[in-house]
This record gives sequence, structure tokens and C-alpha cells, in this order.
Amino acid sequence: MRLLVIEDDPLIARSLEHALQPLGNTVEVFRTYAEAQAALRHDRFDLILLDLGLPDGDGLDLLAALRDRGDTTPVLILTARDGVDDRVSGLDLGADDYLAKPFSLAELEARVRALLRRSQQRSDNRLRFSRLSFDPATGTAALDDTPMALPRRELLLMEGLLLHAGSIAPRETLERRLFGFDEVGSNALEVYVSRLRKRLQNTGLKIRTFRGLGYRLEEDQAQGREQGREEGREQGREDETA
Repeated sequence: MRLLVIEDDPLIARSLEHALQPLGNTVEVFRTYAEAQAALRHDRFDLILLDLGLPDGDGLDLLAALRDRGDTTPVLILTARDGVDDRVSGLDLGADDYLAKPFSLAELEARVRALLRRSQQRSDNRLRFSRLSFDPATGTAALDDTPMALPRRELLLMEGLLLHAGSIAPRETLERRLFGFDEVGSNALEVYVSRLRKRLQNTGLKIRTFRGLGYRLEEDQAQGREQGREEGREQGREDETA
């Protein structure tokens, strides 16, 4: 998953990054209202962790602006303001959950998992499509429940494709998921798509390219038909020898 942390305290921001990144997440950290506002205008995230006391603005104003333009990205407020009025204001403005500082990292991780499940209407943590699954809680992928040993960026690519399984995953979204805000070459994404394609050969799944748009994870109908024909031929041979 791709998480946006908006937190001006360097120690807390670093702790959040270290806690959430090993779970298979890409974590982008911004420490000011202006930086976070710019990121949210030009990009999309799976979850926002929002501090209210930013040095150049109020996190509640950022939340209000986000909801006013129809952005439904889940928001978990993290703040030292633990008064009832502050909690009510945040929730009324559209926050999905509220955690007062200081907090347990274990509780934070559990709330993050719950919000991501709810936003994607899943009953558990896993993303699934056909024979593939990805568990954001452990950062592991599996084919028919057999773990796949994938490097980090291939895991991030698979996660991004599974989040859009059956529909087109925009190129820009996948690039942000794999590379964050770093400058990348024009064919950097294709390198990882090609590697993952090779791993999916003979699985009945493929990654289809939509030029100028992005990629789609889908079932390989051609391979399915060939497999069906082979099974038919095998059945015919068995019938002949019966």
C-alpha cells in the first residue's frame, strides 16, 4: 500500500516510517501543510496519516479541503490534541479514525490494517485475483497459496496491479508506488513489468499493456483455451485405451 504521513516531528515521522514500511507499504513523509497539499493535489494514496499541529497550517483545514473536492482517501488523524471537541471536529470533517499521542505502534498498525480493509471492502488483509494473492500485513505474495520470492519493487508492482485487478492500473500510479517522488527513466517501470511478466508465464495470468494509460492484470484466455484443448486430448487418449 502507498501511505502518506503528514507529521512535522522528525522522530515520530521516522518511527512511523520504520513501523509501516516493513509491512509492504511505501511510505511518503511530508512535514509541512504546503508540501502535503501539493502532494495530494497531484497524486493519490491508499491511506493518509495526518498530524493536526503542522508548522504552517492546521491539519483540519487540509482534511476539509481534501473532502470538499471529493477525495475519499481514508484519513487517520494522529495528534496530541486529545480533547473531545477536537476528535469530534476531525470526525465530522471526514476523518476515518483518530489516535491520540502518545500511541502504541502495535495499535497504530492494527488501525491502519482495519482502515485499508474497510476502504477496499475486504474481509481480511489479503488482495486476491484468480490464483494470486498479496498480504499487506506481511508484505508477501503467493500463487495458489505458495509463497513467491519477489524483490521489493516487484512486490509493490504486484500489489498495485492487484488493487486494480480487472481494470487498468494507471502508469503514473504504479510509478509513484514503486519509485515515490524520485526521478525515474522513461522505461524504469517497464523493466519491472517485464520481470513480473516472466514470473507469471504458464500461470494463466498476464499483464496487458494499454499504451498511454497503464497496465491490467487479467486472466490469459488464450492459455486457458490451450490448456482446455490439451486436457481434451488427454481425455481422448484415456478413452481410447480404456
